[in-house]
Formats: sequence, C-alpha cells, structure tokens
Amino acid sequence: MTNKKQAPAKKTFDAPAGRPENPFLDTGFYSRMRDYTERDAAFSKELKAISERGAGKDGTDPRYAPSLAVLRAVVKKGLSLEDILGRIVAGAESGSWESWLAAYGFELRGVNYSKTEPRNARLALDISLGSKATAAFANAGIPNWRSLASEDCAQVQVEKPTEKTPAKAWAIFMLDAPD
Repeated sequence: MTNKKQAPAKKTFDAPAGRPENPFLDTGFYSRMRDYTERDAAFSKELKAISERGAGKDGTDPRYAPSLAVLRAVVKKGLSLEDILGRIVAGAESGSWESWLAAYGFELRGVNYSKTEPRNARLALDISLGSKATAAFANAGIPNWRSLASEDCAQVQVEKPTEKTPAKAWAIFMLDAPD
C-alpha cells in the first residue's frame, strides 16, 4: 500500500451540442410518419420537435420568409397577405389590420404606431392544430409547414396542453425587424 494520492481525473468539457434536429423538416419523413400515426399524435410529435429545436431565425420578416410564400399569395377579404403586410409597414388603415391578419391565422401582438420610425410589428402565426393557415398549406401540398415556419420565425411560443385546453403554439415574426 502506498501513501501517495492519485492524481485527480482529468475533466473533459463537452462542446455545446447546438440545436437538436427536427426530423419533420423532411417532407418525406413527415409523409411516412403520417401513414402510421394518427393526426393528433403526429401533431404532438411535431410540436415537441419544434419546441426542442426552437426558432431558426432564417427569415424573421414575414414579407420575405420563404416558408410563408404560399400564405402571402392567398387572397382573403379581398387582399393578399403580401398587400396587408405592405399596408402595415406603410401605416395605412391601422384599424383593419387585426381582422385582416386573423383570416390568415396571424395575431398582431404589438406594433409601433409612430409615423417617423419603422413599424416594428410583432406578428404571431398560429401553428396549433386548428390553425387557419393549415388549409392554404394543405392546398399547396406542404404538410410540414409548421416546422418550416418555425425555422424562419424569430421566436417559437408553445403552451402545453391541459385537461381542458389543447396545445397552442405560435411562430413569432417581426415586421421591419432591425438588421
């Protein structure tokens, strides 16, 4: 037996893992998964992957976000989403914005009404199961639109389901976001 103390074990530091993968970004995977998973379970799995991965911040301005191209072209209440976003930036017809955006599944969460500064509107796209945007994306053949939108948005907000309320989720976009 020796009285010498052993040297302490070397500490190894793991490199940060980065963002977890979201397999639902792959349309082929999404389609295969939907073949054997019921709708509510598929939504729950996708929402879990979205919340773990977080916002991608690839196209935070809804006027230019690639995932919203289909939605920008849809005309509801006589206006396309692209026209509505342009009017918000211009500051025209501010009383109509919320009702126009609601037809597309957007909420206006905050906006700067100043005439001298950029609009800086904060828009929340409902990516929940009953979202109004689902029909537009389904007609365009994009089943995994929630995952695609979450890659573009500035922030993802998810409210967990309770016994009385279903899960709710939003992809937050910034109009006139600062560079």
